[in-house]
Amino acid sequence: MSTLSFSGKIGIANDHAGVDYKNNLVKWLEDCGVEVVNFGTDSTESMDYTDVAHPLAEAVLAGKVDLGIALCGTGNGMAITLNKHQGIRAGLAWSKEIAALVKRHNNANVLVMPARFIPYEKAQELVKTWLETEFEGGRHQRRIDKIDCK
Repeated sequence: MSTLSFSGKIGIANDHAGVDYKNNLVKWLEDCGVEVVNFGTDSTESMDYTDVAHPLAEAVLAGKVDLGIALCGTGNGMAITLNKHQGIRAGLAWSKEIAALVKRHNNANVLVMPARFIPYEKAQELVKTWLETEFEGGRHQRRIDKIDCK
């Protein structure tokens, strides 16, 4: 899976559970010509996912990166933290179909994956699917417009 029809800058954040996946994804993305900014830890020592999720969200919102990828044990901690930021739509995916739908229907600007529950090959497949899926707009945009609290 060495080709990718995406050009842009990706931010990636991970806790201790996602170090190996992050390193492999960064290498693959860079081999595909994608610029990657690492917000994650490079250590397998226990750390708080919040410490890397917040900077990733801020970078996406500020336009310093086009999209984000986040990895932690279950993906839930990252997703919950990221979605506290108004304007972030972090979608948790563990199958190709869900990765496509979080982009197609929710225009997720961050893909979150559960590193302890999917094999690396699946994570790479999810990233490729998510990056190459287009947002449908229409009724889905109307729903997205209602997400952020005013």
